Amino acid sequence: MTALTWNEALSGVTGSISLASWIFLLVPQLVENYTAGSADGISLTFLFIWFIGDITNLAGAIWARLVPTVTALAIYFCFADAILIGQCLYYNALNRRKEGAKEDLRAANEQTALLNENGDGNGHVTASKVAPKEQHSLNDIREDNLGLPGSRRRSSATSSHKQTLQRTRTTSSGAGDLAAIMEAPASSASPSQTRAYAKNALSVIMILVVGTAGWAIAWQTGAWQPTPIGREDGDSEPTPLGAEILGYISAVCYLGARIPQIVKNQRERSCDGLSLLFVILSLLGNATYGMGILFHSVEREYIITNLPWLIGSIGTMGEDALIFVQFRMFGEKKVVEEGEGSAVE
Repeated sequence: MTALTWNEALSGVTGSISLASWIFLLVPQLVENYTAGSADGISLTFLFIWFIGDITNLAGAIWARLVPTVTALAIYFCFADAILIGQCLYYNALNRRKEGAKEDLRAANEQTALLNENGDGNGHVTASKVAPKEQHSLNDIREDNLGLPGSRRRSSATSSHKQTLQRTRTTSSGAGDLAAIMEAPASSASPSQTRAYAKNALSVIMILVVGTAGWAIAWQTGAWQPTPIGREDGDSEPTPLGAEILGYISAVCYLGARIPQIVKNQRERSCDGLSLLFVILSLLGNATYGMGILFHSVEREYIITNLPWLIGSIGTMGEDALIFVQFRMFGEKKVVEEGEGSAVE
């Protein structure tokens, strides 16, 4: 039996925390979409590329004969990704149908109004009295196309509030608006913000506790044992080239998947509809996954064997951190706009 060292204990704990983070990772976003009845906040391109990364990760894990927990987690990822993608496609199709029905009803009402106003008394429309339908170019900025795709997620009351803000902004100087934006984050957090911070902090603490407790139980029952570095029998087999290639493909997919989401948030200047806890758990899972590998060993051969998975986990931490910064920049600005009416979207 291999002796338990501090490095092995930390490797086991961080690996267990990473496992707990990944298991609960997609739950916040699924709940966010269900609560909002919309999936406009998350990029489908992000999800599809991530799904490809998970598929190649699963194939590489099976081919390289990685530990069963890694393979089982890869299978779980594929199923969870499919569920989230299916939910997003469902809400997108449902909301498109609703929007189309609203447009048809609006057009019917406008046509009825034209018939009533321009009729000749017998229910017939006089052609000369019917105003020609206004033609719009793609570059026109109108009420029905204001904002980028996926950004029209406000209620009619909020839209009215935004119109009031627009009139207010036209009567104030640009410097005054900028001062309002800069001063808004310094104000005290709203009750909704405080609850959100407390919920996210409690969720992270629970993941840390569950992960640590899971490792302790597994160690005490013998389900987890320290893994020796290398094989004592000297007949260790190198990782198959195909498995390494799949590992690197999954790493590239993980690194590239977040770029469409980052661009979407930046273009819309909003993170509305994207779960902050989803991003936090992704950051926590990637950090603890990399730590679990590095705590076990920093020997050259071991690092080379695990390099694709290290790149995929640690490399995406910077992108997760950038999305977190976008939440700080755009998410709070939105809250101030809707709650206080002093910020520009």
